[in-house]
Amino acid sequence: MSEHTITVAGVAVDTRHWIGGERVASAQTFPDVSPIDGSTIGEISRGTGMEAAAAVAAAKAAFPAWAATSRAERARILHAIADGVEKRIEELSIVETTDNGALLRSHRRGVMPRVAHNFRFFADWLLKLEHEDFETRGHTNHVSWDPAGPSVLITPWNAPLMLATWKVAPALAAGNTVILKPAEWTPLTASLLADIAAEAGLPAGVLNVVQGYGSEIGDALTSHPDVRRISFTGSVPTAKRIAESAAANLTPLSLELGGKSPLLVFADADLDLAVDLAVEQYDNAGQVCLAATRFLVEESVAEEFTRRFVEKAGQLTQGDPRGEATDIGPNIHPLQLEKIDGFVQRAVAAGARAVIGGHRKDGQYYAPTLLTAVAQDSEIVQEEIFGPVLTLQTFATEDEAVRLANDTRFGLAATLATGDPERAERVTAQLVAGTVWTNCFFVRDLQAPFGGSRHSGVGREGGTWSFDFYCDVKNTVTSPNGWNNHG
Repeated sequence: MSEHTITVAGVAVDTRHWIGGERVASAQTFPDVSPIDGSTIGEISRGTGMEAAAAVAAAKAAFPAWAATSRAERARILHAIADGVEKRIEELSIVETTDNGALLRSHRRGVMPRVAHNFRFFADWLLKLEHEDFETRGHTNHVSWDPAGPSVLITPWNAPLMLATWKVAPALAAGNTVILKPAEWTPLTASLLADIAAEAGLPAGVLNVVQGYGSEIGDALTSHPDVRRISFTGSVPTAKRIAESAAANLTPLSLELGGKSPLLVFADADLDLAVDLAVEQYDNAGQVCLAATRFLVEESVAEEFTRRFVEKAGQLTQGDPRGEATDIGPNIHPLQLEKIDGFVQRAVAAGARAVIGGHRKDGQYYAPTLLTAVAQDSEIVQEEIFGPVLTLQTFATEDEAVRLANDTRFGLAATLATGDPERAERVTAQLVAGTVWTNCFFVRDLQAPFGGSRHSGVGREGGTWSFDFYCDVKNTVTSPNGWNNHG
């Protein structure tokens, strides 16, 4: 076993970068720490501008051949990558859980199968991607999607491999080459993906994986003049820095950012359903960008809703995410835990009441929390926390509910509980959000557009929208005249 290989729950993981089809070590490393118990999993190669330049150069060199590869062959290789993921679901699941603290049962049953599906979906969508030709004054218009070039993909830590492949799969399907930079807190499954892709026959340089801190390698990637696309999922402040970095080269950006999404509960809703939807917002220890963290409940049912919510939330089991019965695991990092607790303590000091939770537990665990008596303009209502912290406010009228729901700088998602289909239609039409769920939550289909409004993002991912971003969309207009007569 190489000195650069670590063993995570029996799974060998290479800690070096993957550049141009080879493993590349850096002179320096950074520690990767498990949120489960705070132990150091291993030392990871810490990339700088040198590794960034090498990865972009490898992607640039590999681009012409990959772009010229037929759609059918690109799709075949993406399906082969999906096959490799499916063969290693158990390994990927235990490594991811160790690295980011999300539930092992969720990884096994949902997240890792979704990783494979990401590749299969975009492989299949590629083969049917087309726009019907149309005529203009007798001339034929033909729309095509041309590969754009090397693409930098910067991905978050809350669902590392799933969210990475959400970008990697369409970028590769489009004919682009990729430089993937995973979050420094969760780099391990990206390294395993490089192995799986190579085994599936993906040519060298088509997928490159570089690790490190954003300030040391991220800036070098996003400012590189040979990069043709940048896709980022993460925080608003980081997105602003990336946009500034990309501006010099006018590099197109896709940004999926934060959320402060509402859950609107009307008096005519099925309260048991509404409570189920509400408790679901603690998923992944609250580390979900789409989470409906602001409960807006009609006054007449607020007391009963709160009573039922407290009862059901009290049945959740918090602990080691590897346990089959665990519902809530740890938060990702001590810095994130500090941030979460800071939000809560400032809110309580300002007059908020913790109906449940409101405190840390041992290790990197934060008690599921619900705060009431919060002002609409308060920090706890307006800013993304990214932890198991929810707020509850009441409203008297439908108009007030919509006003409160839209009164943040975000617009990623919204969830609505009502028994009146006409009200649902009225309200959803007024909500500022990229995705709205009515009487459900987290129902996702890759052919649907996904993205945010306002400070929640720029652009849309999914289906043809992904290809529109990763490609240069071309229209070719052909005259019926001027052809030589060749008999």
